[in-house]
Amino acid sequence: MFRSELLKLSTTNTWWWFALGALAWTGIALAFNIWLAATALDDPAMFGTEGDYANPVYHAGNIYTSGQFLGLMFVMLIGIVMVASEYHHQTATTTYLTTPHRTTVILSKSVTAVLIAFVFWAITSAIAIGVGALFFAGRPEGLLLGDSEVQRTIWLNLAAYLVWAIFGIAIGTLITNLLAATITAALAYLIGTQLVSLAFMLLSMLLENETVLEFQVLVPSIASQVMTTGGEGVPGTPAWWVGALVLLAYTVVAGAIGVVINRKRDIS
Repeated sequence: MFRSELLKLSTTNTWWWFALGALAWTGIALAFNIWLAATALDDPAMFGTEGDYANPVYHAGNIYTSGQFLGLMFVMLIGIVMVASEYHHQTATTTYLTTPHRTTVILSKSVTAVLIAFVFWAITSAIAIGVGALFFAGRPEGLLLGDSEVQRTIWLNLAAYLVWAIFGIAIGTLITNLLAATITAALAYLIGTQLVSLAFMLLSMLLENETVLEFQVLVPSIASQVMTTGGEGVPGTPAWWVGALVLLAYTVVAGAIGVVINRKRDIS
């Protein structure tokens, strides 16, 4: 089953487009994050001397995980395509007749999606760490790759990629129409995240309480960012482990829903 899923994915051009998108975004994010780090570290007063904006460890983690925001969306979309394309191309019936145990099918797709997510993380991280190391090599802060917080950020970035691949499988199981699933998920990820952030910001201003901003972590995409680069030094950002727990909860729920729906759905 695992080899079959890899073969199905390799015969389509979709994942190439997602891969190119992830690479392009990594380059854009990397350039911005390096500019931000150089500006903040050379002139801390521009952002204020308090908090993580003046902390080189924060910027190192941010640079070394460049591209995460859209990278997570692309691996989610791959997960969606792996499931919804079966219904779009009307191959679901054949798949389930060949492998009657539907849980095995969904687990095979999940493993494949996780593997692809790992490859995405490995390639984008190699680029971000390589270019980021060149930037820090010429600075007094040093590479900071030996710092435990920076290492934690890099590995948690991997966890985020794997989790979002599982999300994609769950969404594809829930919404079997390929076009509807991909558009809905992409819009919810891109626009929904910004709208939620804006809503929380307005609410915090209305209540004159920055603590309200910390509840943004309940949104999966924001939880991913908090888990990797979060810290109490940035206003409205809870500790990294809060984001990790939120993502873990979403993973368990999404995986369970995907398996249950897949086992009960009529594919005839």
